[in-house]
Amino acid sequence: MKVIVSSCILGKHCRYNGSNAINPSVIEWLKTHEVVSLCPEVMAGLSTPRPSAELIDGRVEEVNGSDVTEIYQKGVQIAMADINESEIDLAILQSRSPTCGVNQIYDGSFKGQLIEGQGIFAQYLIKKGIRVIDVADFEEIVLNQALE
Repeated sequence: MKVIVSSCILGKHCRYNGSNAINPSVIEWLKTHEVVSLCPEVMAGLSTPRPSAELIDGRVEEVNGSDVTEIYQKGVQIAMADINESEIDLAILQSRSPTCGVNQIYDGSFKGQLIEGQGIFAQYLIKKGIRVIDVADFEEIVLNQALE
């Protein structure tokens, strides 16, 4: 099984605040799978750390008000080009991200409010027909043996 994984889940310090979101359960499960580690935001050339960003009506805006939609879309396009010819079976993406969020994203108010929705990379993967799961749902899905 070939699996795309948000790089931060694997321990890379690439989140907006310079941290990671390492998930030992995911890392252990991936030992028997082919892994494609991606961070579209870093692939677009965004720095780590960087201003937090949220989706607002399909646009990506930083907390300082800058519209960075084109930069984020560039990262998604680079990531998609990297996997374009690959047979990807699954993507495990970081929760709530404007790029990788699967079930929920922040509402654009920069007040920590969540709404249902997907980040722009998650949206592209779903349109490509790739099964996408939120890392927060990983253990429940694995326990139910739904990934194999």
